[in-house]
Amino acid sequence: MDQATQDKLDAAAFRRLLSHLDNRKDVQNIDLMILADFCRNCLGKWYKSAADEQGVEMSAEEARERVYGMPYAEWKENHQLPATPEQLAAFEKRK
Repeated sequence: MDQATQDKLDAAAFRRLLSHLDNRKDVQNIDLMILADFCRNCLGKWYKSAADEQGVEMSAEEARERVYGMPYAEWKENHQLPATPEQLAAFEKRK
């Protein structure tokens, strides 16, 4: 497979991941961290890092907004729930 085709497929898969996460706002970041050791915030950091590597000017907040589909403060206010004691315990155990 040539690099251009791989890049297109990688980009399509990433867009599908973002769409999936957008459709599953009920899945909390702490749940993602417990199960997969990454969350939406990690994706935002990775997106920002990729922008930096490519010389694309982008703030961390802009990168996070790309992942969340809205400003992070808005997402947090509308979709983020307080972590339960069980989630916190599972998160600590994972470390």
